[in-house]
Amino acid sequence: MALLEICCYSAECAVTAQQYGADRIELCAAPKEGGLTPSYGVLKSVRQTVTIPVHPIIRPRGGDFFYSASEFDAMLEDIAMVHDLGFPGLVIGLLDEDGNVDMPRMRQAMTAAKGMAVTFHRAFDMCRNPHQAFDKLAELGVARILTSGRESSAEKGIKLITELKAQSGVPIIMAGAGVRASNLEIFINAGVEELHSSAGKWTPSPMRYRNTGLSMSTDAEADEYSRYGVEGESVAVMKSIIERHHV
Repeated sequence: MALLEICCYSAECAVTAQQYGADRIELCAAPKEGGLTPSYGVLKSVRQTVTIPVHPIIRPRGGDFFYSASEFDAMLEDIAMVHDLGFPGLVIGLLDEDGNVDMPRMRQAMTAAKGMAVTFHRAFDMCRNPHQAFDKLAELGVARILTSGRESSAEKGIKLITELKAQSGVPIIMAGAGVRASNLEIFINAGVEELHSSAGKWTPSPMRYRNTGLSMSTDAEADEYSRYGVEGESVAVMKSIIERHHV
């Protein structure tokens, strides 16, 4: 049966995802950045309240996946932190300036992970040669690759996803980006073993007082009074579709 991973941006969302049937959680901060490393407080809270596997993302900033020396040092410290907190896995991605998997740094990250299951995230979709990158990640012992098939959505990238899946059983290919109940069967029918979805929506802030003429974001158009969170019913619907196909 296909495994359902839900991307969560808070401890509350992680609890909701678990309650509604998620098999695993990718834990992040900063949805508008595409996911950054969660704070120590959030990590600790999730370890205390969630029993299904949780894999925190190790990503110090948004943007590209070539990091400075100080950024990479911070990433190694964060790997040590999530290991010491007892998480079973983590999510990371490192490229060099030429768009190849940064093998020396990925080896350091794998060593720092000390046997934790490592997912290489959608940095994969920004690499120069996906088939070569797949082979390099297999060589490193990466457990899975999260990919949209190098397209804006996994549905558009299904051809490459199925090609990579046929290349070898490891790393596991996990489809992500625009995966939802309405297109889930496309991936199930293609034999994709793991599915990644945010199953989320933006909801209005409960704040009554609002200074709407001011933004705290570098994006002046950003809505300061909306919040992103997991929609439990969406998780339940996707889980039921998966289970129905398994019967």
